[in-house]
Amino acid sequence: VQLVESGGGSVQAGGSLRLSCRASGFDFKTYSIGWFRQAPGKEREGIAYINVRARNRMEYADSVKGRFTLTSNAPENMVYLQMNDLQSADTAVYYCAAGDAIKVWRYRFTSRPKGFFDFWGQGAQVTVSS
Repeated sequence: VQLVESGGGSVQAGGSLRLSCRASGFDFKTYSIGWFRQAPGKEREGIAYINVRARNRMEYADSVKGRFTLTSNAPENMVYLQMNDLQSADTAVYYCAAGDAIKVWRYRFTSRPKGFFDFWGQGAQVTVSS
């Protein structure tokens, strides 16, 4: 299993970025893909994921709901995170992750990702300046 993020960068507050995650080595029908972020001095937090067991429902944390959109292109093994109206609080390293869909079905954004998402990309820095 391999996950490779791209598309990070710097943007001013109110701007947009799109992150991409190329996933390989597993089946999109049995693994859920999610996006996490970790700001300096803070724990890694989940922000969006595909709930495969819930008919591929896109789940969003309250902090990004209405601003971020998760999409996937399974035939191309790609997952995208469109981020709009970015704010300084969104500054973090963003990670793409994958986990067994049966486990992820029990995941909640208040949970730590360990035990739900087992495979991780290298991360992409997103910096938002005000």
